[in-house]
Amino acid sequence: MLTIDTIHFGEMNITEERMIEFSHGLPGFEELTNFIVVVPDESLPFAYLQSVDSAEVSFLMADPFQFYGDYEFELSEAAQAELEVSVPADVQVRVIVTVQESLQSATMNLLAPIIINPVRRKGKQIVLHQTSYTTKHSLIQVTSDAKSPTKAGESTC
Repeated sequence: MLTIDTIHFGEMNITEERMIEFSHGLPGFEELTNFIVVVPDESLPFAYLQSVDSAEVSFLMADPFQFYGDYEFELSEAAQAELEVSVPADVQVRVIVTVQESLQSATMNLLAPIIINPVRRKGKQIVLHQTSYTTKHSLIQVTSDAKSPTKAGESTC
C-alpha cells in the first residue's frame, strides 16, 4: 500500500496495481511517469488522471465517445506495441477536459487522446496527425432552436 497526496481528494491509499505507467510522461510533464485514474462518480463520464509523484498534477478526463459518437482515429502499430495492445478492446480512450469559467465553456482535447491499457497498466498520450480534430472541441453545445445546452454529439431530435 502506498499513500499519495492529491490536489482534489487529499491523501489516498493506493495499491501498486492501480498505477499506470506513462513511460515518456505526458507532454509538458515528461518527468512524471506514474499516474492513477480516480473516478469520483461512476454515473458520470469523467475521471481524473492523478500523478502519483506530484499532488498538484491532475487532469480532468472524459470518455470522448459519450460526447462525440463519431470520434475515431487509428492507433499506430508503434503505439500498440508500446502499450502492449493485442486487441482493440484492451484500451480505454480518454481526452483531457479544460474547464475555464464555467462548464458551458469547457473544451475537450480530441487532438491528443490518452490511451490506457488497464490490463498491462500502461498509458500514452498520442498526438493525431492529418486530422481535423483540435485541442478545443466544446464539451457542451448550445442548440440553435431551444438554446438549451446539450452534450456535443447528442441528438436533439
